[in-house]
Amino acid sequence: MSEQTIYIKEATSKPGIVKVEDLLNQLHGIERVLIDTDDGEVRVEFDEKAISKERILTVLIESNFTILH
Repeated sequence: MSEQTIYIKEATSKPGIVKVEDLLNQLHGIERVLIDTDDGEVRVEFDEKAISKERILTVLIESNFTILH
């Protein structure tokens, strides 16, 4: 299992958090999603044999979430 930390602008409000969680939890290979509401930090635990870090980021971007660096 791997872990990725992503900062998402929209993950600081209840509606944004729900959308991020719902989207990520639908993806095959995602094990767990933890969100820090203070700064939009999203920790994703996933099976790297089922899904890549790049795929996770692509799905978020295609769903119009803003990835912060």
